[in-house]
Amino acid sequence: MFAGGAAPDISNIVDYITIASTGNAADFGDLSATRSGTAGLSSSVRGIFAGGVAPSTINIIDYFTIASTGDATDFGDLVSTRRAAISGSTNTRGLVAGGYGGSPAGYQDTIDYITIASTGDAADFGDISSTRESGSGCSDSHGGLSG
Repeated sequence: MFAGGAAPDISNIVDYITIASTGNAADFGDLSATRSGTAGLSSSVRGIFAGGVAPSTINIIDYFTIASTGDATDFGDLVSTRRAAISGSTNTRGLVAGGYGGSPAGYQDTIDYITIASTGDAADFGDISSTRESGSGCSDSHGGLSG
């Protein structure tokens, strides 16, 4: 799934592809608000997009049921507003780290976590080693890395 974006205009469109076959993306549904700079997480059941900018930074967390197309459902909120955060997830837990919180918050070092199978607001997990935005994350069933 691919969500939002900034060019040529800020968007709420969510597209998907079927990885097992080649072909173009198709419309999946819409985010709850137009935005760019979201953090993407997933389990085998849910696709989740958190934060972003539209035009100011936001703390919204949306989720989708991957098996069926449709619009976003409200999951909860991040601990703070941010865009361009680093993310990683397992089938159980999702992490959103760093990002830019707008003025006066600035660049973030906070890590938020959510339990993907349930809904609710994110909680504080800890901090990354330095403030940053627009990094990349990867994870497996035991841990994660950010850069």
